[in-house]
Amino acid sequence: MDGYRGLTALIESAWNELNGSDTVHRDHCLDVVGDVLETGRLAQADVERAVERLVTVALSEQRYTVRESALHAVSTASTHYELPYRVVEPLVAGLEGFEPLLLAYVLSVLSCTHDQAALPVVERSLHHPHAEVRWEAAEAVHELLWSQESARGGAA
Repeated sequence: MDGYRGLTALIESAWNELNGSDTVHRDHCLDVVGDVLETGRLAQADVERAVERLVTVALSEQRYTVRESALHAVSTASTHYELPYRVVEPLVAGLEGFEPLLLAYVLSVLSCTHDQAALPVVERSLHHPHAEVRWEAAEAVHELLWSQESARGGAA
């Protein structure tokens, strides 16, 4: 098995083990997916499929630790790949239900898309009651405005 097939096999194995496992094992499965994403060696289509599944877990899982592991893996992917907004946009629907730490992950991921459609969503969190969320929202707004300015050929 070549290196690439080995990476995709690790992800598939993690997905298969994720169903019906206890919380600790589910966290481990998601950590494996995050570790593979961290290599930066996957094709864009495979990354997008993995992130879509991670987003689904983050939105549907009841256990905080599993949702955190899923969002951590999405965040990892967002630093190693250019994620299209459409892939992470479903997180916007769950924005109000995320705990502060999880919301910080989501805001960071949205900013990494560099898609201006994320800007009004991120700006809503500038007045969040938790300081860490406000800080992450300000960073995300800065990143989105910088990418907008860069796209126009200037500097923010």
